[in-house]
Amino acid sequence: MCGIGGFCSFTRDYTSHPKVHSDLLVQMHKLQSHRGPDDQGTYLAPHVGLSHARLSIIDLEGGHQPMVYSSNGRECVIVYNGELYNTKELRQDLTLHGVLFETKSDTEVILQSYLEYGADFVTRLNGIFAFALWDQNAKRLLLYRDRSGIKPLFYSLQKDQLLFASEIKGILACPEVNARLDRQGLNEIFGMGPARTNGCGVFQGIQEILPGHFAIYNPNGFQSFCYWKLESRPHEDSYETTVEKTTALIQDSIRRQMVSDVPICTFLSGGIDSSLVSAVCAAELKKKGESLGTFSFDFAGNQENFKANSFQPSQDRPYVEQMAAFLHSDHHYLECTTLDQANYLKQSVDAHDLPAMADVDSSLLYFCSQVRHTHKVTLTGECADEIFGGYPWFHKEECFLANTFPWTMDLKPRQALLKKDFLEYLNMEEYVAARYEESVDETPRLALDSPKERRRREISWLNQRWFMQTLLNRMDRTSMFSGLEARVPFADHRILEYVWNVPWEMKAKNGMAKALLRECGKDYLPNQIRCRRKSPYPKTYDTGYESLLAKRIQEEILDDPTSLIFDFLDRKKVKQFLLAPSDYGKPWYGQLMAGPQMMAYLWQIHYWMKKYHITVA
Repeated sequence: MCGIGGFCSFTRDYTSHPKVHSDLLVQMHKLQSHRGPDDQGTYLAPHVGLSHARLSIIDLEGGHQPMVYSSNGRECVIVYNGELYNTKELRQDLTLHGVLFETKSDTEVILQSYLEYGADFVTRLNGIFAFALWDQNAKRLLLYRDRSGIKPLFYSLQKDQLLFASEIKGILACPEVNARLDRQGLNEIFGMGPARTNGCGVFQGIQEILPGHFAIYNPNGFQSFCYWKLESRPHEDSYETTVEKTTALIQDSIRRQMVSDVPICTFLSGGIDSSLVSAVCAAELKKKGESLGTFSFDFAGNQENFKANSFQPSQDRPYVEQMAAFLHSDHHYLECTTLDQANYLKQSVDAHDLPAMADVDSSLLYFCSQVRHTHKVTLTGECADEIFGGYPWFHKEECFLANTFPWTMDLKPRQALLKKDFLEYLNMEEYVAARYEESVDETPRLALDSPKERRRREISWLNQRWFMQTLLNRMDRTSMFSGLEARVPFADHRILEYVWNVPWEMKAKNGMAKALLRECGKDYLPNQIRCRRKSPYPKTYDTGYESLLAKRIQEEILDDPTSLIFDFLDRKKVKQFLLAPSDYGKPWYGQLMAGPQMMAYLWQIHYWMKKYHITVA
């Protein structure tokens, strides 16, 4: 994994002031050096500048970037963030076409694939990626993003110039760009957050390449192209065949994503998703006489403070112990303290350049920083719930019937602390409703669907388009902030394509959530693990955390007359909120973000506005 950035203009000559623009490229990779601490590089030409910070995973010696191809008068340059999982097949095919490779890196495979097949070569790739490719002869810059949006790629069009970077901070390094919010950005923060509308960079003038898209910037302007999207079609396989094909796809995806020239590990929660990924990895490593490293996460004091609820019915530890023993893995129990997760709230904003999932994000950031001491690559069970229907809103009638996002069905908790005039300015209900309707309208339809199956398809689409993107953003930023590459085998596009069309009665056979996935794990997992009821990522139940947040809000926000957040918040309402007991069982976003997380999210907004010197349009 890496961090990329750069700029392009066809009316400027960057080499006329080489130091200014070279320094900007260096600043871009410095700001993103956490994504790639192993190597850095830049490329500057009259109409383009490219910057790269590298995390070395494949071909440790030969993968330096920017990578330049120059032959017979043709020059192409690439900066790449990602991992290809079908490098071997692509390399073999290109070799048959007469291509001679100078490195073992997947970067060169991508570059040579473009040269051989043209701009739409991306359809041949299986992997997680975001990359920029400069074609000197064609006078065009191309930006590509993987199908599921696992790797980020932001851009900004500034008059006669295109700016881009893996993270927003890379674009904000450019003098032409200001950290500015308009009404859309404010609605994203207060009405949608920590989710974010697909393609929206929140800051005014900053956008993101959509998943499954690539863009071409040339003297005629900027144009985006969709190269992949889900399609609905009749599912004609029997249940037995469906289980067989899904199992084969999952196994193949996990095995492909184990490719690495450095040791890999997995995150292991004791749930079906991470346990299945870990089991396949452990079985593969065992063939080579190696053992798998696994990591589980919890919070100090949860043994004493945990309270079961409908979202979080059980603790992970007993299931983790059983699974680690079953796998004979080299297991590590990591624990986050109240102080750690509060302190990492700042770094969470630094990692995202935006307020994030509060302590749900900051704690994972802390855990990733610990895993990075021993590993550079991990595989996770992320995305299985969105794909196989694991969340409560796939099953609860009130969520099924809600004419809004099922993970945020009530906007009142978001509005409770805001000023009346600010609420009127936002018109939050209208903004959220518009985003919801746009998304539902984009759902890939199938004429044969019954009304109930049609709605289930809408909920699945909303989950993959919104909730999954939020969690993928979290996983990328929290891992890459420490130079840890997190891979997500369930997000393989082949799995997405196949399972999308599997009928609900197969996905949830006999009314069991994720029944299809559980059946796929029957040869790998103990029944107690395979049939465990879903329990999401853990969070703290220590009331001391809430007290610590209340103290910080009082001292750093309420007592600060310069805090910009009170352009939006009502001081009196905030004071009352801090005195009231928080509800841990009724989230205002997803399954985990309740009262304490509202405190943490507001604190993140305060810190974000202050650090980024944000102005409002």
